[in-house]
Amino acid sequence: MEFTEWIRGRTDEQLRALVSARPELITPVPAHLEGLASRAASPSAVGRALDRLDRFALAVVETLAVQDGPVPKERLRELVGAALEDGDAEPGLSTALDRLCDLALVYGTDDALDLGPGVRKVLEDPAGLGPKAVDAFRHHPPEQLDEMADDVAPGTAGSGKERLAAALAVPAALVEEVSPGARAALDQLTWGPPAGRVPNARREVRRDTARSPIEELLARGLLAATGEESVTLPREVGLYLRGGRVHRGLLAVPPPLEGAVRDRQLADRTAAGQAFSFVRSVEELCERWSIEPPGVLRTGGLGVRDLKRTASELDLPEWVAALVVEVAHAAGLVAAGGGVDGEWLPTPGYDLWRVRVTADRWVTLATTWLQMDRMPGLVGERDERDRPLNALHTDLRRSSAPGVRAATLGVLAAAPGLAPARDSVLERLAWEQPRRRGPLREQLIEFALREAEQVGVTGLGALSGHGRALIEGGDAPGLLAPLLPEPVDHVLLQADLTAVAPGPLTSELNRWMTLTADVESKGGATVYRFSEGSIRRALDAGHGGEELVAMLARHSATPVPQALSYLVTDVARRHGRIRVGTASAYIRCDDPALLDQITADRRSAALRLRRLAPTVIASRSSRAALVDSLRAMGYAPVAESLDGDVIISQLDSRRTEAAPPVRTMAAANGIDLEVVAAAVRALRAGDAAHLARREPVDAPNGRVPRGPATATISALQEAIKQGVRVWIGYLDSQGNATSRILEPARMEGGYLTAYDETRAAVHRFALHRITGVAGL
Repeated sequence: MEFTEWIRGRTDEQLRALVSARPELITPVPAHLEGLASRAASPSAVGRALDRLDRFALAVVETLAVQDGPVPKERLRELVGAALEDGDAEPGLSTALDRLCDLALVYGTDDALDLGPGVRKVLEDPAGLGPKAVDAFRHHPPEQLDEMADDVAPGTAGSGKERLAAALAVPAALVEEVSPGARAALDQLTWGPPAGRVPNARREVRRDTARSPIEELLARGLLAATGEESVTLPREVGLYLRGGRVHRGLLAVPPPLEGAVRDRQLADRTAAGQAFSFVRSVEELCERWSIEPPGVLRTGGLGVRDLKRTASELDLPEWVAALVVEVAHAAGLVAAGGGVDGEWLPTPGYDLWRVRVTADRWVTLATTWLQMDRMPGLVGERDERDRPLNALHTDLRRSSAPGVRAATLGVLAAAPGLAPARDSVLERLAWEQPRRRGPLREQLIEFALREAEQVGVTGLGALSGHGRALIEGGDAPGLLAPLLPEPVDHVLLQADLTAVAPGPLTSELNRWMTLTADVESKGGATVYRFSEGSIRRALDAGHGGEELVAMLARHSATPVPQALSYLVTDVARRHGRIRVGTASAYIRCDDPALLDQITADRRSAALRLRRLAPTVIASRSSRAALVDSLRAMGYAPVAESLDGDVIISQLDSRRTEAAPPVRTMAAANGIDLEVVAAAVRALRAGDAAHLARREPVDAPNGRVPRGPATATISALQEAIKQGVRVWIGYLDSQGNATSRILEPARMEGGYLTAYDETRAAVHRFALHRITGVAGL
């Protein structure tokens, strides 16, 4: 049975299963089923389909690949069962064959199963077996092949390659007569890889002149030279050495996961606490960057020093700080902006995100982490040019990242309440996706495990309830919200100028406390310390002394200590008595005695001050430098504008002009079922037309159908659902009205895809050019 005819004989349900599992086959929709079969056999499409197979299904494909032609299911069961411990290939074999047929990688009947076209070409060294003898020796000179055939198969007829291949088809005698050293070399290649390296592999050697184990094998054709220093083991020899088995050992089911058993409630609470901390870290990052934004490197990204400073301010390890930065950027909360050189600033989207409830904010961040194509774990490593990989740099993109995260969490979801060990997860994923392996993939899996814990998807290594809802499309916010700590709206003021927050503060109180005091320690309770500098920072932001004392009294569960009240009053009394402008800069004060004190101070010599009037001093220093110098001398100046108004040094938080587009990648195939059904209908219609070779038909006589746009859209949608033909009026590119008879397939993006019976081909029609629809 030909592959195209087998595809054509599939039911609509089976075709829908095929294109759902391999959506690339209908991007775009082929004109007919023959085109679908051709596309399914292309190397790129076959490679994608093979990448989706688990180890057992791939082993079935490899077993068929080393056979010369179609194989009955019974024979396939024997070959596969030989590699299983219990020898019973059912029911795993039937399940695997059903999936392989759904993917169109295997076709035929139970009496004759074969691989689809192109599969054998994509598989390199299936099951660790080398090429067949006729292929392994195809580059050898005919004279050399004749000499080898005379040695191993004297008296036989045919060309040297044919005689040698016939002798190697039953290599028992040749293998048994070699020396133990040569047999050991064969044993090293038996289970793969089948290729090796030897010096001068193309040397001409005869059976009676062989001096080394390798020469023994080369003279008998048990090794074939594929290059000047490379050899391979012919497939027939490999199968003989394996005793007829294709694989050494197989598992029909995934390997069991091993790890520590966790209490689910404890794991959920731990994950919820981590989720809350992650949300707060993102919020604190955006607040700090809105005031002191770091610069954008010329090559893009965030500087190493800026990342270290951010990690120190957030009190996080650098890799966690990089994760916070990357997720905030991917979620559209942070972007580059702020001028010619560029700065990393929060976006307007941050302000919308900040006012939402914590559970919803976490879902936004966790979903972004799952789907983003960036790898924060690579920050700090070096690229192939030995350059450091910076946070927010474009070199951190990896297209496989979303798939690795989804696969890793899928393994955790398969074992509720279990915290699998790293090696157990790697072994499980190696079985589930055997073609997707390598050092980078193992590194990405490790990153996914530790980042999931940090984001709050897992707790104590086990997948949490809200994490499972997140990946399965459940009510993650509803499960997370009851587990989150309740924010408190008060602090405990102490006599040593500290304040203790007995729990997570509300967003507004947290922002106010961060402005007014410095964080001294974090943990179950956060300790803030008030100082002259922190109080001055709040005064610089526009708050008054009485306002600060009132806020402290309002949000403190204890009376405001006298020492703190005095500190605020004293700093507020001195704050602003001295004003600094530009002369380059000037100092203005209503108290001439205070200006006398400044000019007499030896520390002011570097400022190069000059008395302009009893209440004014000019300086060549800049206004900012003058303010900082006077504060270092113990004074409390404020800056003023040219109009004499006090400049609030900490105005509204800065924002970029617009949020950047968020680059994410869907974790699953994500193809709509209606699109699948429409594509299958279009394929059937196009195939029927292709087989019938119908001539174009004339549209009905009469006026071109016309009608309202809404009625036209509704009529086309109904025709797609019913699978019926319609008569439409259509304006061509010149604006001429024409009539068409169509079999509509799908409608999306302002276009209708349909089989045009008046042209005998599948076309796309712009909806705004369809003047009306009429039934037939």
